[in-house]
Amino acid sequence: MNVNQHTPMASPYGQPQPGYGQPGYAPLDGGYPAPYAPYNGPASAYQPGAQPQGPARGPPTSGPPPVSAPQPYNQYSQSQGDMQNGPPPMTQAPPRSAASQPYNQGAMNLSGAHPSYPQHYGPPPTMQQVTNQMTGMQITSGPPTPAGPGFAPTHSSQSPVSTAYSAAPPPSYTQAPPTSSALTQPPPVGATAASQQYYGGPQPPNQQPFNSALPPTSQQPFTSSAPPPPAQQTFPASSFSGPMPPPSQAPAPPVSRPQQSFPPAQLPFSSAPPPVSQPSFVSGPPSSAPGSFPPRAPPPSSQPGSFLPPGAPPTSAPSGQYPGPMPPQQQPPPSQPSPYHSPSQQQPPPSQPSPYHSGPPPPRAQMPPTPMAQSNHLPPGPLQQPPSQPAMQGGFPPQQNGAFGQVRGPQPGYAGPYPGQPNYGAPAPAPAAPPAQKRLDPDAIPSPIQVIEDDKAKCTEPFTTGVRGQAPPLVTTNFQAKDQGNASPRYIRCTAYNMPCTADMAKQSQVPLAAVIKPLATLPPDETPPYLVDHGEGGPIRCNRCKAYMCPYMQFIEGGRRFQCGFCSCVTEVPPHYFQHLDHTGKRMDCYDRPELSLGSYEFLATVDYCKNNKLPQPPAFIFLIDVSYNAVKSGMVSIVCQELKTLLDYLPRENPEVDSVVRVGFVTYNKVLHFYNVKSSLAQPQMLVVSDLSDMFVPLLDGFLVNVNESRLVIESLLDQIPEMFADTRETETVFGPVIQAGLEALKAADCAGKLFVFHTSLPITEAPGKLKNREDKKLIGTDKEKSLFQPQVSFYNTLAKECVAQGCCVDLFLFPNQYVDVATLGVVPVSTGGSVYKYTYFQAQSDQERFLKDLRRDIQKLVGFDAVMRVRTSTGIRATDFFGSFFMSNTTDVELAGLDCDKAITVEFKHDDKLSEETGALMQCAVLYTSCSGQRRLRIHNMAVNCCSQLADLYRNCETDTIINFLAKYAFRGILNNPTKAVRDTLVNQCAQILACYRKNCASPSSAGQLILPECMKLLPVYLNCVLKSDVLLPGADVSLDDRAYLRQLISCMDVAETQVFFYPRLLPLMKLDSGSLPVAVRDSEERLSKGGVYLLETGLHLFLWVGASVQQELLLNIFGTPSFSQIDSSMMSLPVLDNPISQRLREVIDSFRAQRSRYMKLMVVKQEDRAELIFRHFLVEDKSASGGASYVDFLCHMHKEIRQLLS
Repeated sequence: MNVNQHTPMASPYGQPQPGYGQPGYAPLDGGYPAPYAPYNGPASAYQPGAQPQGPARGPPTSGPPPVSAPQPYNQYSQSQGDMQNGPPPMTQAPPRSAASQPYNQGAMNLSGAHPSYPQHYGPPPTMQQVTNQMTGMQITSGPPTPAGPGFAPTHSSQSPVSTAYSAAPPPSYTQAPPTSSALTQPPPVGATAASQQYYGGPQPPNQQPFNSALPPTSQQPFTSSAPPPPAQQTFPASSFSGPMPPPSQAPAPPVSRPQQSFPPAQLPFSSAPPPVSQPSFVSGPPSSAPGSFPPRAPPPSSQPGSFLPPGAPPTSAPSGQYPGPMPPQQQPPPSQPSPYHSPSQQQPPPSQPSPYHSGPPPPRAQMPPTPMAQSNHLPPGPLQQPPSQPAMQGGFPPQQNGAFGQVRGPQPGYAGPYPGQPNYGAPAPAPAAPPAQKRLDPDAIPSPIQVIEDDKAKCTEPFTTGVRGQAPPLVTTNFQAKDQGNASPRYIRCTAYNMPCTADMAKQSQVPLAAVIKPLATLPPDETPPYLVDHGEGGPIRCNRCKAYMCPYMQFIEGGRRFQCGFCSCVTEVPPHYFQHLDHTGKRMDCYDRPELSLGSYEFLATVDYCKNNKLPQPPAFIFLIDVSYNAVKSGMVSIVCQELKTLLDYLPRENPEVDSVVRVGFVTYNKVLHFYNVKSSLAQPQMLVVSDLSDMFVPLLDGFLVNVNESRLVIESLLDQIPEMFADTRETETVFGPVIQAGLEALKAADCAGKLFVFHTSLPITEAPGKLKNREDKKLIGTDKEKSLFQPQVSFYNTLAKECVAQGCCVDLFLFPNQYVDVATLGVVPVSTGGSVYKYTYFQAQSDQERFLKDLRRDIQKLVGFDAVMRVRTSTGIRATDFFGSFFMSNTTDVELAGLDCDKAITVEFKHDDKLSEETGALMQCAVLYTSCSGQRRLRIHNMAVNCCSQLADLYRNCETDTIINFLAKYAFRGILNNPTKAVRDTLVNQCAQILACYRKNCASPSSAGQLILPECMKLLPVYLNCVLKSDVLLPGADVSLDDRAYLRQLISCMDVAETQVFFYPRLLPLMKLDSGSLPVAVRDSEERLSKGGVYLLETGLHLFLWVGASVQQELLLNIFGTPSFSQIDSSMMSLPVLDNPISQRLREVIDSFRAQRSRYMKLMVVKQEDRAELIFRHFLVEDKSASGGASYVDFLCHMHKEIRQLLS
């Protein structure tokens, strides 16, 4: 993939991408971008070949290079070659060396200058910065001598350039601000002009040259490195810093840079206009804010265009971009691949790598082909790029296409990139420009939507698990899994499918080695559930030494009489009853007749040796404990629960739908005292027994408390009808909680069975009784070192109680209906430790919340669940499971104990090396879960997984899964806040992510300027997803987020699987303007910029559903969905959509139902009208934008991440 990616990168550069191309830096002020791009002009010089020769370069430079600039610039097309922002036609080989360095510079920018983005991190880069950046971009290295006077063609192109890059970039980049100006630096003057042009601003005279790509003026400044305006100068200096040849050289870089540079900052965003920069993004430097990003990156173009994959050779591509051919092309028709030319670029093939170039570098050759255009993958129009295409919409749209490049920069709409920008290029002044500064073009940075859509397109056949170390389709892709010896990805997903061979290599990369295991996951109807294997009284066949269960990794030897364990290599005798001859390949003749020899997942029937106290288990029991205090009765909760249970008792879990459930039930109500009910079938009326001594809880009856539903149905229904009447006039407001769980636990102990408690509770338990709590909510502690105490339980009582519950197999599910603080951090201890769940309905109102509560309750009662479970993860020699995350209890370091384990619970396991691994044997893991089924049968469920091992870091980075890494990092962070300040936890996350990406850049990406942000193909979404984790309510709460909400989310996410964390952190946003009966519309990126006033959008987070309605939606659509022609008449308080007889209404309701069916919790629908107060809540989930609580936008964070990476590399 990487390869692909690279290519795009180039393109991004090259292409002008809308706006973006031009400035290259778009970011800053926007103006930049254009100029930069123009710079490209000289790029042709870039042509790798040309590279060295300055003059030659000039010529290529697109003919115009020189002064002709004017012609070219043309924003996009103009320089095409020239600008070459985009990747050059790939044909040429870019001169990667110099170029890349320069690029750096830009990249640097990234970090510093981001200003460009607007919001981004820092102030906008100064013009100088920009210039610098440009220079960096140069990447082509050979830059166009001709292009600008400044450029020293020859030498410059060569090495100098690169040095330039490096040196400069960092500085400039960092500075981002004016100094950075380098970035902004007006690219050479000429450049600026260009950009202005681009934007429409006036171009300064110099600039025109721009076109020339850095005609004298502009380049000259550059060239002179110092000479140019200060800004430039800055740039040169650093950029050149290296040997950089004469100033000319410096200029050159700029030139090329532009192309790549795409506007660095802009790069991604390049604010709208200058998409070009986006590609840059790859580089990521935000230096100028926008530019910054791309800035350097692009240059490296060679690299992978910043994004390009290491193969990046692309870099050359970019430079090549212009490649010889380019010159002419440069300004030529957009159609050319010319890097610039955004248009073509835009549409380049998606396959292209993203500018990002995340991913392994593609072969250079490849790059070239990708003509920038494609790389960018922009849409046809130059600026059009438009907001990424829908599909790509994700910023990356084609994502690989270098979607980065995509830069939305100058969307068609925007005339100049940023109107004000004209100045950009202008010489240095521009610091001011920054304001205008464009941000990276969001379309130019990696887009989650593009990655998701590309994966869906790639997945045309069933995923077979027989190939070791093969990464599965993403969780967002619908696929069919076929078990051929490894567990389905529905049961196990790994962060890396190529494990490092040594601990040192793992430490160097910082990539977490973990697996997210969902042992009882529900499979789709077209997949076969695990087979149940019964080996009789002898029980399952196991290794004598490590006790691993028989699996496909066991090697039979000596004619089948013994087997060698794949985990510990111990040789074990095969029991006579299990003996089978081997075929000519050494496999048993019955290999494919036995699930345990040919499949990754299966179950064994456990013998009495695997049971507690060596006796077979009793069927489990469900006990319902209902709060009947004033608040519970008044809210309607009590009557709703009682009414619903009459129906639900017919749906208790069972494995065979034809047979009645064997689960027994019992009932308790409570406020300050507990009321037990005798519902024995022989009674005419239920009997109530009250226990008021709460200090020593006991169950006042044995016979008649736990009963079979069918035998006692009449008595149970009578009780459920009477409870709401009995407590209708209660004035008791206080409640207890600890004794309630103790009561259920004692009842299960008395019946000698495992089971589940369903507790319906409303308020903080302040009554004098075990487990009493006080209100400790203190907003003043938020953000201080004492904040962590708020996530820890108030008292140790519940930890002790949880331990007792686990020992008995008593799982607790807690349904909370709070109107104020109830201390979820403490009340949730028992549910979380027992493998249970917490459901929270704040300010519960029967009318609006009844549906959500009842759907959750029904699913919770009906879903398949195992009791009294113990899970152990065994691994082959060399690694071991060291840490576990989820809802469970551990009394030792190896056994994960779960009183209850249902089909929604996932456990994340981290592995560490304790020895070396070998590439030949790979690494093996076996997850074994011993549990009691809901029918009372003791079973062992086995999941096996084999992954490859690698001695090269490039192989590790080629086979990771970002969604799983984010699942691990989120759980790691959310546990970390129990003992550390949230700021320290956030900093740790950012640092680890920067180390992962810096290690890749240093060891796997082809050499390129530091200015480039280079991401591995399979991790190009790591920054955007990590930013979503950092901005989550748990780590960065807004003023309106309660402590209970944060504790609730922290507990909830700790047991989520990968699909749930993916949609929770990066919600799905679907445009509904064109709903057809077939496939779903392609999602758009989570940003307000993507919403159209004339549109209707559905946003799903896994916990919430929002239907956002634009203020100017067509009447026909409003009639079809809401049954009203007027926006003002839409009732935003509606709970569900009206059932209307038209295809759009039917299809929308089907979509909503299908979304709900995929999630473990019922998502309540909220209608949000544009400009309505509720829009604040909706915007909270537009995670690519800045958050109200201070969280960075995606563009700003990408720039920040690039800065962190540069610091690590320097």
